[in-house]
Amino acid sequence: MAMKSKILRYALLLAVSWLMGGCTGLPEGIKPVPQFELQRYLGKWYEAARLDHSFERGLSRVSAEYSLRNDGGVKVVNRGWNGEKQQWKEAVGKAYFVRSPDEGYLKVSFFGPFYGAYVIFALDAEYHYSFISGPDRDYLWLLSRTPTVPAAVMQKFKQQAVALGFDISKLIVVSQQ
Repeated sequence: MAMKSKILRYALLLAVSWLMGGCTGLPEGIKPVPQFELQRYLGKWYEAARLDHSFERGLSRVSAEYSLRNDGGVKVVNRGWNGEKQQWKEAVGKAYFVRSPDEGYLKVSFFGPFYGAYVIFALDAEYHYSFISGPDRDYLWLLSRTPTVPAAVMQKFKQQAVALGFDISKLIVVSQQ
């Protein structure tokens, strides 16, 4: 009986490890930006576009604020306006580099030990616009330092997303009004 219990525990540990690791992996064909500079990325970003998810459903005026944590990680504060409930929704999380601090590849958590991939796959030289994927092609964001983005930036984002296999037919352009 003790051996069965050990095998069951081991199998459970492997399953949990696999599930948690799968959420921080890179989607096939998507490469994080190299020569990433965290200090330049810190601060406030506005969500210009996203694919829909339950944790952001119905939110407008969405922003993300990144700051350094004492443990070397990144504090993440996501905030959005729920017009139906007439209230702000806020989630505070933490992020850490997966491989190297000079690569735009982090894992982020808003729920205890569970992490998801945060893959910056495009970033302009001035750090004004950021194209981000999650662990698979169901997660996609365009972030901007300003509440609105020029049409050319939105077009480039859409073109690059399609080229990488994202389904942008469900893309939400986020209102910052």
